[in-house]
Amino acid sequence: RSVYDDQPNAHQRFMEKLDACIRNHDREIEKMCNFHHQGFVDAITELLKVRADAEKLKVQVTDTNRRLQDAGKEVIAQTEEIIRCRVQQRNITTVVEKLQLCLPVLEMYSKLKEQMNVKRYYSALKTMEQLENQYLPRVSQYRFCQIMIENLPKLREEIKEISMSDLKDFLESIRKHSDRIGETAMKQAQQQKTFSTALQKQNNVNYGRNMHLSRNRILESKNEITLKRTFEEDDEYEEEVLTAQDLVDFSPVYRCLHIYSVLGDGEIFENYYRKQRRKQARLVLQPQSSMHETVEGYRRYFSQIVGFFVVEDHILHVTQGLVTRTYTDELWNMALSKIIAVLRTHSSYCSDPDLVMELKNLIVVFADTLQGYGFPVNRLFDLLFEIRDQYNETLLKKWSGLFRDIFEADNYSPIPVANEEEYKIVISKFPFQDPELDKQSFPKKLPMSQSVPQIYIQVKEFIYASLKFSESLHRSSTEIDDMLRKSTNLLLTRTLSSCLQNLIKKPHIGLTELVQIIINTTHLEQACKYLEDFISNITNISQVTVHTARLYGLSTFKDARHAAEGEIYTKLNQKIDEFIQIADYDWTMSESDGRASGYLMDLINFLRSTFQVFTHLPGKVAQTACMSACQHLSMSLMQMLLDSELRQISMGAIQQFNLDVIQCELFASSEPVPGFQGDTLQLAFIDLRQLLDLFMVWDWSTYLADYGQATSKYLRVNPSTALTLLEKMKDSSKKNNIFAQFRKNDRDKQKLIETVVKQLRSLVNGMSQHT
Repeated sequence: RSVYDDQPNAHQRFMEKLDACIRNHDREIEKMCNFHHQGFVDAITELLKVRADAEKLKVQVTDTNRRLQDAGKEVIAQTEEIIRCRVQQRNITTVVEKLQLCLPVLEMYSKLKEQMNVKRYYSALKTMEQLENQYLPRVSQYRFCQIMIENLPKLREEIKEISMSDLKDFLESIRKHSDRIGETAMKQAQQQKTFSTALQKQNNVNYGRNMHLSRNRILESKNEITLKRTFEEDDEYEEEVLTAQDLVDFSPVYRCLHIYSVLGDGEIFENYYRKQRRKQARLVLQPQSSMHETVEGYRRYFSQIVGFFVVEDHILHVTQGLVTRTYTDELWNMALSKIIAVLRTHSSYCSDPDLVMELKNLIVVFADTLQGYGFPVNRLFDLLFEIRDQYNETLLKKWSGLFRDIFEADNYSPIPVANEEEYKIVISKFPFQDPELDKQSFPKKLPMSQSVPQIYIQVKEFIYASLKFSESLHRSSTEIDDMLRKSTNLLLTRTLSSCLQNLIKKPHIGLTELVQIIINTTHLEQACKYLEDFISNITNISQVTVHTARLYGLSTFKDARHAAEGEIYTKLNQKIDEFIQIADYDWTMSESDGRASGYLMDLINFLRSTFQVFTHLPGKVAQTACMSACQHLSMSLMQMLLDSELRQISMGAIQQFNLDVIQCELFASSEPVPGFQGDTLQLAFIDLRQLLDLFMVWDWSTYLADYGQATSKYLRVNPSTALTLLEKMKDSSKKNNIFAQFRKNDRDKQKLIETVVKQLRSLVNGMSQHT
């Protein structure tokens, strides 16, 4: 750009300089060529000399090559033979190597077939796994390997089918043997518990010696027998201890579990196993309709359930994951709800206390057995409390029959004892103490009848029976003591009380029997404290404990006594009514016979002899009975006078009636029952006495004048009563004295009667209006 753009002629100057530079280079090249030209000429000359030698050498080489080729033909043939042999050798080596690879495969496949034939399926699966992972991949290019590969899935399916068939046989086997497994497990649990209990009782023998001598001997003998029997059973138990594995072959389930685990279908197998076992559980929990009839039905039912869960517990501990603790707990809770429902239903049909007791023992053994395998059984013991109430009900029914039989067989007479030995026999059965009676010489009579010691013994037997049920319930002595007292209270307040009430109401029970019943209940009431001591001794709970319940025998026997007393009053009144019914008054007689009526004397004699029997009764009872009888007699005589069917009464009849009332008053004043103050008993006849005195004296002016005053001589005479009787006498006077109008005295008397009647009517009407 500077050449073209700068000064003028710059291009020309540049070209001139360039030509000068070229000329300089040409001179340099020319000098160089001149310097090397001689060497080039020399080289050409040398090449011309060598050409002749090269041609000569070519001829010699060609000749040498020809001769060498002729000489190497044999070597080439030998070399080719060597090459062929070496190829064959290499092929043989390759074949050997391939056979060495195939032989283990064939051996493993042969081993697989042999394992299948001998039913070693788990080992066969392991062999298949080795074939697939180690051996077959090395020789997979061969056709026989492809055949093997195609056969392996078929063999797996065959193994699965066979193992599943074995599992089904296993499930069927444990279904059949579950009752035997359960029976064995329950027997073992019972033997272990009996052994432990016997040892504990043996250790407590020294404590038991502080109790009553007779009961202590029984306990010691029972302990010795139980301990001896327990040791004998324990020896047998040690000789042969059968378990679930001894009764059932569990290998099918192990094989099937391993096979399915190896095949990757462990979850499928677990689901199938659990599903089938749930079905079997439902079958096992389904009771027979007649199960409640015999204890064997319950035993078989419990044995099947125990056997089922013993198997599940074994499977839980020897397998991993087939069943879990959550699964078994869920299954047990479902089963427990069903068991409790079944037992509630079927136990309600049991009316025999012995069968209920057997059921309780089975439930305890059942619960203890399953508790030993880790299953919670608290709900079963809660159920036992419900069954205990039912057991008490069956006991109450049974003892109700026993009480009735005792009452029916009783002669309701004091117990005669001829000598000291008979007396000791009676007081050994019943806690009777009477210092006054002890001072008397033999023979003598105890105040109670034969039913009293028998009832006392039966109450103790009831307590024993109730205690027997309370054993093994895992309850404290305080709770057992409370249960015994409650059940005994039910026996006293409901069963015995009902039997006594029914006995008292029976028609054939007379006054003598009622008196003896009152005496019996008094002694039974006194014996209640001994029953409390008896319960405290067998439970080792002191009565001074705050929560200790008391027996309600006091109220029971008081109620029975009150009922008997009421029945005595009722029967006395009924007997009085019977005598009154045979009364045969001649109400129109002109004058009395001069002596009391025969029926009344018989009645008084009956009352005297009856009240003599009341000497053993409490004073107030005899006094109340006597007062009630006198009041009823007075009312009955009054009703006889005022009977609406009686139309007329003569003065002679009034006089005869007065003689009878006098005998009643004499009887009351003779103090038939001691303890009355003054003329208290005679006041029962005061209404009759004032009424009869009014008619006997005919003191109407005094009555009418003093009526309504507290000092009136005839204060107890009601105007309506007097009016009724006076009208009967007026009618009698009119009928019997046809010619009375012709006699002045009779006319005056009739007018007086009419006047008194009018005045009495005015009094009665005035009283009605005031009311």
